[in-house]
This record gives sequence, structure tokens and C-alpha cells, in this order.
Amino acid sequence: MKINKNKLKEKVVLHPIMTIIMFIAVTILLSGLFSLLGIQANYNKVNPNTLSYTNEYIKVNNLFSPSGIKYIFSTTVSNFVSFVPLSSLIIILIGLGVMEKSGFLKTIFTLLTKNAKKNTVTFFLVFISIMSSIIGDLSYIILIPISALLFSYGKRNPKIGIIATFAALTCGSGLSILFTSIDSSLLTTTLTSSWILDSAYNIRIRAFLFIMIFAVILLSFIITYITEKIIAEKVESYEFEEDDEFKIGKKEKKGLALSIIAGSIYLLIFIYNIIPGLPFSGNLLDKTQNLYIDKLFSYDSFFSNGFVFIVTLLFVVLGFFYGIGAKTIKNNEDLCEDLGHSLDGVGSILVLIFFGSTLISIFRYTNIGEIIVALFANFIGKLSFMGVPLIILLFVIFALITILVPTSVTKWSILAGSVVPICMTAGISPEFTQVLFRFAESSTTGLTPLFAYFVIYLAYLQKYNQSEQSINLFKSIKYQVPYSIFTFISLLVLLVLWYLTGLPIGIHGSSII
Repeated sequence: MKINKNKLKEKVVLHPIMTIIMFIAVTILLSGLFSLLGIQANYNKVNPNTLSYTNEYIKVNNLFSPSGIKYIFSTTVSNFVSFVPLSSLIIILIGLGVMEKSGFLKTIFTLLTKNAKKNTVTFFLVFISIMSSIIGDLSYIILIPISALLFSYGKRNPKIGIIATFAALTCGSGLSILFTSIDSSLLTTTLTSSWILDSAYNIRIRAFLFIMIFAVILLSFIITYITEKIIAEKVESYEFEEDDEFKIGKKEKKGLALSIIAGSIYLLIFIYNIIPGLPFSGNLLDKTQNLYIDKLFSYDSFFSNGFVFIVTLLFVVLGFFYGIGAKTIKNNEDLCEDLGHSLDGVGSILVLIFFGSTLISIFRYTNIGEIIVALFANFIGKLSFMGVPLIILLFVIFALITILVPTSVTKWSILAGSVVPICMTAGISPEFTQVLFRFAESSTTGLTPLFAYFVIYLAYLQKYNQSEQSINLFKSIKYQVPYSIFTFISLLVLLVLWYLTGLPIGIHGSSII
């Protein structure tokens, strides 16, 4: 009797939720085993006041212990409720619902895609996604749902848009032409670590500008190429509902004109409130900070804390005024129904986010990732490599540890005390070392389910999946592998060539000292 291999394969495919549950179980088991074995790590951290090393100690938190079990049961709900992607997604979807149901997105995306080449649309989506690193992780919440609708209204598989956007967001997360709040935090740690060898060393915020501009352009072309030549051919076909060809008439044009005027007024008011020094301006800034980027993105700034609501309100304004002009919103009932449109069928997404947030919180609690990073920091501190071999080795290490600890600030706070002095001793500047770190971690961020926004990517792949089988966790990672490989190679080659030529990496920024 012959066994149908396809049917057998179907039976062993695990739903992503089941895979996440297995990862949670493995994490709990490993925490117990590592605690039993007494696995721990120490690493050197520079004290900014004394400019000397302090020894930091990390041990495994055992989830099999009474305190560990108590942590699981007492914090799972609170971790889910406080999980930033969850609340941000729900609020953003309110605004998206109005834009989508009113017809604003259909009209604007039809105009953008109707006569445009596929490559052109993909390139601009990728470029915008990379540049959106200025707004931080919230770009995942905004752009992943929008990219799906952009491709859908352009009569292309929305999963291609989701995959390309997530790849651009993760691979481009460390490529910041504009100085971001994360860059500011990392720079503080980099400078503190450099003062061990040179207490007068200084790095300017534009020290990375030239190499970042080049990397953004390079990566935009690479991700576009991979999307069109590899991913578009791998992703299953997508069937669209048969409907009449959408035509933009007088009503649609009137609605679009009204929404653009209203949106422009809203944006002008918003922009005025993030400009310092003008009468009644700067109301959304944290005026206790010195640098403008910190005033804008500090944890206490109104802009940073309220950005999700600011964007949601913009979406509501655009959708509402379009609906008024196009006659798709006729009364308050229409508006209220539109507000909840994108939240229809969101239950499966919430369940996925629940288990994803649980995995992340449990893994962080164990300290397993941080211990591995600390062990690598100690290994790096003993290296005697110089020049290109050191750059390559560090790049590989940074890329690997990002799979376990995707948070930039956490990793760099452990690594910088060892990495920056070692590189300075080898003649590599601290600013180039920070760029090296950012480029390396960007190449593998999209491969780890421990990254908080990976679950949003996975949830939207599921939402637009028409196959009878669920898109399992490993398949969603598989889509990102080509992007990761090409990003890894291209950015590493770029760094090596830049180092060898000795070109400035930015304004008052050099690769060598």
C-alpha cells in the first residue's frame, strides 16, 4: 500500500501557536537545566562617573522553581495586556478601518498602482519602510497592514507586500539617515566605553551619515530585487474576488481633494507642535532634554507617548473627509461602523499575540539570552585580531546573538564595554564599531520569533493566507532567509570596503583612529 507523501506532510505541519507553545516548554526546561548546572556569566561595564570597569553578574532564573512558577502564573496576563504591539495595533486598526471602509485607501492606492510598474511600487514601499526607522518599532504596526492593502488594491498578492515590508523594516532597522532615539541610547554607551582609553573622545550625531545614505539606497535595490525575483515566485497564488473595474469618478476625486486638504491642515498643526522656539510651538516635545532627537523621542515626550494616537487620528481625518466628499459616509452610524471595520476577525491575531508575548516575556525572565551575549562579550575581550578579520568576526557574532536577544540597547549595554576598547586598540573607531553593530544585528532581526513585532508579521501572513494549511512559524521565517543572507553579505562587504578605503563614514566620522 502506497503512502501519500503530501498527506503525510500535511499531518505534521504545526500551527504557529503550537510551535510557540513548544518553544515556551523548551525555554522552561532549559531554564531548569541551566540553573541546575549553575550556568552564569560576568561582563565588564564602564562606569561613566569613575571611567573604570564594574563587574556585572547574570544568572539563570529558573522557571521550575517556586518563584519561576509564580512568575508564569502571576504575570502572563499583565505581560499580554502591556505588550506594546497589542495596544498599538488595536488603536491603529481603528484609523485604518475608516480609511479602508470609506474607500480612501482603494482610491489612493489605485491611483498609485494603476499605471506604475510592479518593481517601482515595490521599491518605493521598501524605501519608505527602511526610512521609517525614524519612528522606531511603531513602523511595523503601521506599514505591515498598509502594505497588504497596497498590494491587494494593486491586484497583487498581499502576502508579497507583507513579506517585503517586514524584510525592509528589519533589515533596515539599523540604517538610520536621521539620528533616532535608539541611536542616541547606543551612542551614549559607545562614548562611555571609549572613555576607558580616551576620556576626551567625542562622536557627533552626523558621524554616520554618509555610510547610512549609501546603505539605505543599496538595501532598497537589493530587497526589491529579492522580492520580485525570488519571493513573488515562491508565494502561493492569490485569488481576488470578481468585481467591476474600479473607476475614479467625480465623487472619488472630490473626496480625495477634501481628505488631502484636511490631512494637510492636521499635519501642519502637528509639525508646528514639534518645532521648538516658535510662539506656542513645541508642545509635543520633552523640554527637559538637550538634543532635539531626545526632546522628540524621549520616553517622557508627548510625541513619543502619543504617536500611535496621532497617526490614528490622521487616518480617521483622511478617511472621514474622503467619505464626506465621496458620499460613502452619510451619517454618524456609517462613521462608527467604519471605526470597527478593521477589527472584524481580529480574534485569531489576538490569540497569536497572546502566545507570542508569553514566549518573549518568559525567555527574557530566564536571562538565557543575556548570559550568551555576556559569554560572547568575554570571548571578544580576549581577541587579538586586527583589521578586516576582526570586523568579519564581530559582524558574525553580532548577527548570531541577535537571534536570541533582538533588543539593540540590551545587547550593546553588555557588549560595548569589551567591544569598543578592543576595536580602538585595533585602530577601529568607536563610531565605526557602532555602525558595525547596527548593520550586523539588522541582518538577522527578521529571523527570530523573540522579536516583539515578528508576531504581527506572522499574524498578517495568516490573515491573508488562502491555503488550507496554516502558515507555520518556520515557513514565515523561510520567507525572510533570502533577505537576511543578502543583507548580511552586502552590508559586511560594504563595511570592509569602507574600512579599507578609509573614506569618512559621516560628518566628522571616520572608520579608523
